[in-house]
Amino acid sequence: MTDAPHPLSPQDCLVALMIAVSASDENVRTAELVKIDSAVNNLPVFGNYDADRVRDMSVLVFELFSQEDGLDALFGLIRNDLPEKLFETAYALACDVAAADGTLKESELRLLEEIRYELSIDRLHAAAIERGSRARHMSL
Repeated sequence: MTDAPHPLSPQDCLVALMIAVSASDENVRTAELVKIDSAVNNLPVFGNYDADRVRDMSVLVFELFSQEDGLDALFGLIRNDLPEKLFETAYALACDVAAADGTLKESELRLLEEIRYELSIDRLHAAAIERGSRARHMSL
């Protein structure tokens, strides 16, 4: 039996999580979309990523969110296709998207908590990531 190729690249997984955080409060804000676009266009992890795939990942996330167990399915894909060395990167990107509009909604906080759990992010590491995200998104 041969292993089937993974349907998502590691970068697809990162993008899907960012989109999921943005969509978690059922209101995708411009600031969140700009944050996702900026990450994809500027971070080294996305250096060889086809930015046109962002649209495909959006469709995937919204399709999954329309299903009863869609979030569980998304996490299943993430666990299968995202290398463990990128788990903290995924959480950091998710935190940045959640903080991008200057407010954290309850649904975003719940999803971040679920991401921490699903990716086994140590609580101390999560706190440091969250603090860094907060510092980057402070306003006067």
